[in-house]
Amino acid sequence: QVQLVESGGGLVQAGGSLRLSCAASGSFLSINDMGWYRQAPGKQRELVASITSGGSTNYADSVKGRFTISRDHAKNTVYLQMNSLKSEDTAVYYCKMTTLLAGPPFRPLDAWGQGTRVTVSS
Repeated sequence: QVQLVESGGGLVQAGGSLRLSCAASGSFLSINDMGWYRQAPGKQRELVASITSGGSTNYADSVKGRFTISRDHAKNTVYLQMNSLKSEDTAVYYCKMTTLLAGPPFRPLDAWGQGTRVTVSS
C-alpha cells in the first residue's frame, strides 16, 4: 500500500557530506511524521532525526548541528542533509513515515524504506 524508496547513500571521507532522500508512493491520504533511523553493525536501530507535518524537528544529540532533516509535502519526500560526517556515522540508514490510509476505517500505517548504506572512511 505504501512504498518508500531511499537514495543517496555511499562512501564518503570523514568531514564530507551526503544527502539522503526518501520518496513515498502508494495509496494513502496523508503523511504525518517522517524520520530517519540508522543501524550500525552490532547495534540497535536508533532515531537520527524526525520531522512532523508541521515542520517541527527532533535530532539525536550525536548529530545535532551536523545533520538537517527536511521534507517536501508536494513530493512526499523527506531528506537528510549530513555534513561533517564522522566514522561513527557509518550505518545503514532507514526512512520511516507514518501515513494515514484511506477508509473507512481510516488508520495509520508505519512504512519503512529498504535502507541505504552510508560508509564514512577516516
